[in-house]
Amino acid sequence: MDLNQLETFLAVAEERSFSRAAARLHRTQPAVSQVIRKLEEAVGEILFDRAARDGSLTAAGALLRDYALRLLALRREATSALDELKSLERGHLQLAANEYTCMYLLPAIDAFRREFPHVNVTVNRMLASRIPEELNLHAFELGVISFRPDPAQFRSIAVYGDSLDFIVSPHHPLAAKPRVSINDLGKEIFIAHNVASPLRRKVIETFQRHRTPLNMDIELPTIEAIKLFVAMGNGVALVPHLTAARELETGVLVRIPVDELDFRRVLRLVHRRQTTLSYAADAFLRTLRGLARRHGPPFYYHVERAG
Repeated sequence: MDLNQLETFLAVAEERSFSRAAARLHRTQPAVSQVIRKLEEAVGEILFDRAARDGSLTAAGALLRDYALRLLALRREATSALDELKSLERGHLQLAANEYTCMYLLPAIDAFRREFPHVNVTVNRMLASRIPEELNLHAFELGVISFRPDPAQFRSIAVYGDSLDFIVSPHHPLAAKPRVSINDLGKEIFIAHNVASPLRRKVIETFQRHRTPLNMDIELPTIEAIKLFVAMGNGVALVPHLTAARELETGVLVRIPVDELDFRRVLRLVHRRQTTLSYAADAFLRTLRGLARRHGPPFYYHVERAG
């Protein structure tokens, strides 16, 4: 049976007449009779008492009527829900980011929710290196990473430019210096992030290239913990500017330029190429474009070429 058959069945049951049901449905009476006959064949039961002249339902017909009403109500509910989804009166946006890139998402989610307050947003925290794999598993729609994934599989949009900051406490002896050389840092105790990353490797290689010791005596699991520990006067650190901007503005931390460590990073929003994004995800991309237009650098919106 299909929903169109049930719709015709209910019309006959409500009108208590094949001819009146046909007029209501703008169909011929033979066509309506044929639909009912096929429905009866499908369910294996007689639905109308043909001996009665008032279109009475059989016991099977009365039972089916209850289910038909519920099924058609569900269809209306589903249609309404899909309309709400399209108009973004409901929906769920699934994103993925690590501790660092999540900081970029905060102003983006703020702008998105102001425009679409009924769309739920979930940011799944995971290692950036795992995000492309999880995208392929359809665990979420969009991810934010600081490297470019395989362009044959993923579409990437450059959305934010960031730098690496050398930070110290305001009371640290280096805090008053306008800039330092990497060779000045050989005796400093670095508070390091214990998550392996391409940037960490790049920093280690840079110190090795300049033949300067890199003393990572303390490793902590989060950037927030690193910032707090440095602010307490325990060593120095290298962190993405995005994660320390608030503390630098308030003077809790001090940034000192190091020419040899002037690393620039690009954050990218990525999704699978062979996919149809949800209405919520499409709207989120529009939000990011608007954010770039309104604020300019370091926010921007550049779709990277596949080749």
